[in-house]
Amino acid sequence: MSETQTAMKVSGFTFLRNGEVLGYPFVESLKSLLLVCDEVIVALGQGEDNTRALVEGIGDPRIRIIDTTWNEKMTDRGYVYAQQKMIAQFNCSGDWAFYLEGDEIIHEDDAPKIRAAMEKHLHNPEVEALAFDYLHFYGCPDLVAQSPAWYRRAPRVIRNTIRSWAPDGLFWVVMDKNKRGRYPRAALAGCPLYHYGHVRSAEKMNEKNRQVSKYWKHEAKPHRYNQIDASILQPFKGRHPAGVQQWLKDYAEASFTPDPSYQLSKRERRHRRMMVLERWLGRDLTKKHYVLVD
Repeated sequence: MSETQTAMKVSGFTFLRNGEVLGYPFVESLKSLLLVCDEVIVALGQGEDNTRALVEGIGDPRIRIIDTTWNEKMTDRGYVYAQQKMIAQFNCSGDWAFYLEGDEIIHEDDAPKIRAAMEKHLHNPEVEALAFDYLHFYGCPDLVAQSPAWYRRAPRVIRNTIRSWAPDGLFWVVMDKNKRGRYPRAALAGCPLYHYGHVRSAEKMNEKNRQVSKYWKHEAKPHRYNQIDASILQPFKGRHPAGVQQWLKDYAEASFTPDPSYQLSKRERRHRRMMVLERWLGRDLTKKHYVLVD
């Protein structure tokens, strides 16, 4: 590693609780984060399973666990997730902070590209974040969901020398003025992140819905993978990250058949209309939580 490279420090961070019970590939996620980062901060909530032992079992000294307590009374729009995310981020000491959720994986082939993008923009203050393309696997490892319902790009790396916070778990707001916030200015990372949250076993998915719905004031409804607009599902023609392939064999749903009698929701009909309009205009009309810069 060159002198320039060693001068840059990259922090990774995430939050976890009951990752084993809820079927997250969090060990695989953390291992992929270690391909890029010099330290990884894990805000670990008090749980009832072996999540802590499994994280410790990775055996890498770059991982630092911070024990946390979740506010069980915070049920407004998932804000408890933002609280946990920021506990981890506020303990990052690198030039960049890389947030990866417990069901997201970095492909080993992309790790050098990500590090190179951070090096490229390290001394350019106009670039405050890096945004990634997303592969959202659905129902089984062979299908990807592609529609406005599934964010196509998201910032996951933030410059750690600016005032930022997360109003929920998915995006950041930069506070460069005392009373007003804005989305970060982001360059493209040039590679995707692999999202496996919707291929976990149906049993684990239902347990996840049961446990987390209260933080969004939602009713915990049974999840059935086959209840979806099949037109948004596309075959995956790439290669899964090496680190998640065993998890996919052991814990993911192996096959998936959409229900041909499924009735589209009002939201899904709207998204179909949006996709037609996108094809006509040649533009991505989805909401973006960043401002793209060159």
